[in-house]
Amino acid sequence: MTQHRIGIDLGGTKIEIAALAPDGTETLRHRIPTPSGYDATLDAITALVGEAERGLGVTASVGIGIPGAISPATGLVKNASSIALNGHAFDRDIGAKLGRTVRVENDANCFALSEASDGAGAGFGLVFGVILGTGVGGGVVLDGKLHRGPHRIAAEWGHNPLPWPSVQEIPGPHCWCGQWGCLERFVCGPALAADADEPDAHDASRLPARAAAGDARARDALARHVERVARGLAVIVNILDPDVIVLGGGLSNMDHLYAELPALIGRRVFSDVVRTPIVRNKHGDSSGVRGAAWLWPAE
Repeated sequence: MTQHRIGIDLGGTKIEIAALAPDGTETLRHRIPTPSGYDATLDAITALVGEAERGLGVTASVGIGIPGAISPATGLVKNASSIALNGHAFDRDIGAKLGRTVRVENDANCFALSEASDGAGAGFGLVFGVILGTGVGGGVVLDGKLHRGPHRIAAEWGHNPLPWPSVQEIPGPHCWCGQWGCLERFVCGPALAADADEPDAHDASRLPARAAAGDARARDALARHVERVARGLAVIVNILDPDVIVLGGGLSNMDHLYAELPALIGRRVFSDVVRTPIVRNKHGDSSGVRGAAWLWPAE
């Protein structure tokens, strides 16, 4: 039976909740600051769901996107940038609080699922969703179904080496995952900001305006960045040959990516013709919470 779906995007600084009616129409959206501590986070989510259900007069399915994954080996959260989650049986704990089964998924996977379900990737067979933000991640959706992999690391393209590196790019910066030269450390927002000497080391949003105003440092940093992103995506095309690539995250708002990436990717892909569409997301920063809701598809 089709029912209301609640999606929650659990981030390091905010928790966002949205409710979708059976036809996919959004009926509620709210966000609060993420509290400090694991137990406080569970309590905050429980309160958000209770308030939403009372307001709508329904009992809904609940899906949650987290910046990590549930390990199939241990049942505990791993790889979460919100470190308070790591080592906890988050899905079971929040399920016990809410008195129902809760589906928990990586937030980049939620983004990809959202865009494949009713966003920029709707109607395509294989959708590769890209997150270009503070971190770099992705998700794979095939024929409407999310592909997670047996280790729950499918589409973690940010934690592979930068492809076809120059001598100057070797060994590359140290990554929080413990490796050196990960693609994430070259193309995430903070890396781009640092390359252009931005005063705010975490915000690269001003760079297109700086470049347009004739700032050579910003222009050159953007050129290096888009070429590196293209190298990373060329490997994805060589391996998955997706029907569409949907860009998300804060850097996806940079218009030049859509103009320049197709030709740059085509130079690296092992094919005579490369026509993979590179498209902007439809739902913006709402995609994560919508994708969490879509973890419960219509029955």
